[in-house]
Amino acid sequence: MTDPSPAQRFIEAIPHSRALGMQLEEIGEGRAVISMPYDARFIGDPATGVIAGGAVSALMDTCCGAAVMSYPGARGTATLDLRIDYMRAAKPGQRIIARAECFHASRTVAFVRATAHDEDEGLPVATASGAFTMESVTREGGK
Repeated sequence: MTDPSPAQRFIEAIPHSRALGMQLEEIGEGRAVISMPYDARFIGDPATGVIAGGAVSALMDTCCGAAVMSYPGARGTATLDLRIDYMRAAKPGQRIIARAECFHASRTVAFVRATAHDEDEGLPVATASGAFTMESVTREGGK
């Protein structure tokens, strides 16, 4: 990418997304896909090698924010509320991929849902739903 999108700049500007090795895979029209590699530094349970829930939650929150940033007319966002339901542990050694969709937006709030999975796409590691502030072009007087 020669000219990074606002969502790409958003992800790169967040220190924890860089520290967790998050990679923007897809972006556009209120949708985002971000992956996070398996890394021994992120293990929450040394006996099993399972990634900590906090790393998964950071991935999902960032992916939801990126989906809002890619929503037409959006310029900025912050998390208002995010509910994450953990379904199972991600398999040790596997990349975790989050997919988020901004399915509705008012003038100031965007509503997003997301899933995260490892290499078994049919069985989610976690699901999320949330509300995010949405600073839009129209709120700033049509700039």
